[in-house]
Amino acid sequence: MFLSKFRRFLVVIASVAVLSALVSCTGIGLNDSATGQITMSSAETSMALTGEDESNTTPGITVAPETTESTTPENFCSENFRLLRAKEILSEMSTRQKVGQMFFASWVNGDVQAETEKWHFGGIVLFAPDFEKSDPESVRAAIVSYQEASEIPMLIGVDEEGGTVVRISRFPQFREDRYMSPQALFERGGMDAIRADTADKSEFLLYLGINVNLAPVCDVSTDSTDFIFKRSFGKDAEATAEYAKVVVAEMKQAGIGCSLKHFPGYGNNADTHTGIAEDLRDYESFVRSDFMPFRSGIEAGAGSVMVSHNIIFCMDKELPASLSPEVHRILREELGFDGVIMTDDLSMGAIKDHAGDRRAAVLAILAGNDMLIGSSYAEQIPEVLDALQSGEIDEEIIDEAVIRILLWKMDLGLIE
Repeated sequence: MFLSKFRRFLVVIASVAVLSALVSCTGIGLNDSATGQITMSSAETSMALTGEDESNTTPGITVAPETTESTTPENFCSENFRLLRAKEILSEMSTRQKVGQMFFASWVNGDVQAETEKWHFGGIVLFAPDFEKSDPESVRAAIVSYQEASEIPMLIGVDEEGGTVVRISRFPQFREDRYMSPQALFERGGMDAIRADTADKSEFLLYLGINVNLAPVCDVSTDSTDFIFKRSFGKDAEATAEYAKVVVAEMKQAGIGCSLKHFPGYGNNADTHTGIAEDLRDYESFVRSDFMPFRSGIEAGAGSVMVSHNIIFCMDKELPASLSPEVHRILREELGFDGVIMTDDLSMGAIKDHAGDRRAAVLAILAGNDMLIGSSYAEQIPEVLDALQSGEIDEEIIDEAVIRILLWKMDLGLIE
């Protein structure tokens, strides 16, 4: 009873802060709809203040319409409002819900709706088997059912890079031709072809209900013998940086999420799906080359960056990049990225060999990741909760990550 009243008190405080911020920023009443200011209906205000809404088990959350307009110039307080709104939502979440938000679950076992309700996923990554024996309308219906099972709208992700990595367009019931690789597109029509393909692909994915494409590949590779070459743009750092900027800008305009991968740059390393890869290059080579496409994508407005599992000796001789606090510091402080950092799939051999399934999630959070991709969520979420209980992970770390996730969801129009 005490906790319930205390949470209600926190929601009241957060709601008053939101309303006060709006009034102080705009200098007018909240109901001045003629000027295009943000408004809150009486029903929404009541829900935010009381936390009571029979249709939603996480009070205070309003699911956004399917499409949203970009922020208007008049709404010059939107950033402050968004942050306060995210904090308001956070104040209503249980610790279990917060931890669940950090999991971008892959290969979800059994009943996806039941698993979503149980674990409170922040998102789900779909793979080829989710599409192979299905069709567009069935996928749309399935994704709607997944979203209905979630208290907070989920990120629905897929790897539809083009070329060798296409989870959906490989199947003719979805598309007559699979999406082409960046290299093939550029050969055919330069950056105009890249733009057109990105716009078409984004529309295609959004129609299905997929709101994040885990692309573009920002790795610099010019050697056809590199593992990552066929997935890359296949050109030098400057050209790859321009490619990243174009793709991110088109995806942002379309309203679909992207993820720059695989930070800090894959180079000529081996396949981390099967084991650990060690990168012996000096730091200057990253500054001069590998970081360039990531900087370009960040400046273009990328909402997330995916970190690889390579061990980068010049940054951290012991830990894979995805588990290294130093690699995450570089991404935050030296590249200035303030969005969502996510791991590459924690089910890959490189991580299993290094940390095992259960421990990997705790190490990933301590390193600075906001979202964890992987299929071992049923073991990893309890492990993270235990680490919180023991004090190994400070709840402030979780809160900061969840705020970034909620802000990204707002950017994508999933939450108002």
